[in-house]
Amino acid sequence: MDSLTQIVLGAAVGEAVLGKKVGNRAMLYGAIAGTIPDLDVISRYFVDTVTAIEWHRGFSHSILFSVLFAPLFGWIISKIERPAKASWRDWSLLMFWGLFTHPLLDSFTTWGTQLFWPFDLRLAFQSIFVIDPLYTLPFLCFLILAMRLPISDPRRSKYNRWGLILSSAYLLLTIGLKTLAYSSFIKNLENQKIQYHQIEIRPTPFNTILWTANIDMEDAYLIGEYSFFDTKPIRFTPYRKNHELLGELSSNDKIQRLIKVTKGWYTISMNAKVIVYNDLRFGLIKSDPLDPIYAFSYKLLPFKDKLKVEEVPKYKGDAREVLSGLWYRIWGGQD
Repeated sequence: MDSLTQIVLGAAVGEAVLGKKVGNRAMLYGAIAGTIPDLDVISRYFVDTVTAIEWHRGFSHSILFSVLFAPLFGWIISKIERPAKASWRDWSLLMFWGLFTHPLLDSFTTWGTQLFWPFDLRLAFQSIFVIDPLYTLPFLCFLILAMRLPISDPRRSKYNRWGLILSSAYLLLTIGLKTLAYSSFIKNLENQKIQYHQIEIRPTPFNTILWTANIDMEDAYLIGEYSFFDTKPIRFTPYRKNHELLGELSSNDKIQRLIKVTKGWYTISMNAKVIVYNDLRFGLIKSDPLDPIYAFSYKLLPFKDKLKVEEVPKYKGDAREVLSGLWYRIWGGQD
């Protein structure tokens, strides 16, 4: 999830664990704990692109990381906060839950987390977009109400508890909404007599009303959208895989690692004679089948008998492209 959401979750967890003893300092250190796992993004400055992708939401988002580092961070805080009403054990418990709930929440997103690292298993329920106002804003409001009250006020823990309950209930609701959307996709595929190998669905940006599906065909992927307000059948658009464009690169170690990370959901395109690897899991910015633009793409550049993988940069105009028709489409609008 986005940084603000993780800060809110960490602060609320900190309050739940230690708020009655140390007040708003519990929220402060909980918020810090909620941001620590995402520091793995720093790795992109020290390792190649493919390794950085593999490491993202890896060890720092695991149960093992929480268990190993919570006591260390707890000890550091106990030294900073002396004298205080909380012990090293108290601070360690706060840090554990702050560190652990971060990847737990991230596991509901498309990218997922390696919660059980070092086991090679990425947990991704794909039921919520990385930024979802319906999850974050009510949660944030209850947190603000709680932090404005003194420790002795019983409403403080009540407000914080309500924030945690509502946000958790919404997460569970997203699983139910995904199940309903999945059923609609399957029904439409059957009605249109479309044979397929595999299907994955996920919510579109900032909501859980409009869903998109990737459908694996023989030599192409179908992509379709479904809103709970739709009144027309789902329209599936084909996008050629073009995997043959990889040629001899298909056996390259970095390509094999990219295929593993993307779980085989990728297309290949050519841009100014440069081969581009497109990660299909995060959807399209521009949905023109003849000239699509994917949310995540990587240039494959030969470099001194090796292969250099370079992420295609994003531009402000890309976000405008995504948002321009989103609201219209959420409410069932179709061309």
